[in-house]
Amino acid sequence: METKLYGLVLAGGKSSRMGTDKGILKYHGKPQRDHLYEMLQEVCDEVFLSVRSDQEDEIPEKFRTIADMNEVRGPQNGMQSAHKTHPEAAWLIVATDLPLLNKDALLKLIVEREKEKVATAYAVSGSDLPEPLCAIWEPRSFDLAKEFISETGNTCPRKFLINSDIKIIHPDDDAVLMNANDEDDYKEVKKILSET
Repeated sequence: METKLYGLVLAGGKSSRMGTDKGILKYHGKPQRDHLYEMLQEVCDEVFLSVRSDQEDEIPEKFRTIADMNEVRGPQNGMQSAHKTHPEAAWLIVATDLPLLNKDALLKLIVEREKEKVATAYAVSGSDLPEPLCAIWEPRSFDLAKEFISETGNTCPRKFLINSDIKIIHPDDDAVLMNANDEDDYKEVKKILSET
């Protein structure tokens, strides 16, 4: 049976460096989490918003959400919670702080996916350092990640991917992988978008 590809927008971070929830910043005329969610709906079988349990009441009803189960720290929290909810699915994971990510980049990730690998991940040109929060994680990758965490104590998804059998691909334009983590990044992205 064909593995379903579900999309997950990681929107449960504290956004401490930005000083405001990165998911509700508007780069494309709507909150960033909405923009990514809608983009994923065009390329995935189902889409979910990964949120903290204390966020659930403030999330609009149009979103299907998966609340963090708080079994691990960091982004793995949302990812493992999604896997636990739908263990049969592969997950296209995107961080909410990728404001220049576009549908073409998502489609390239899907087309170049290798299901036999643990994951298919983007890396910027000239690098093999995977971007774990713009990647397709195959169903078995989550149990392997849990093993890695229990053996090493390291919850960093990038560290796990570096130590796993993955496929690295490079975007047509590295800008799609730009993280907007603070106010300076936000201003830079707004400037880039105003010039295109």
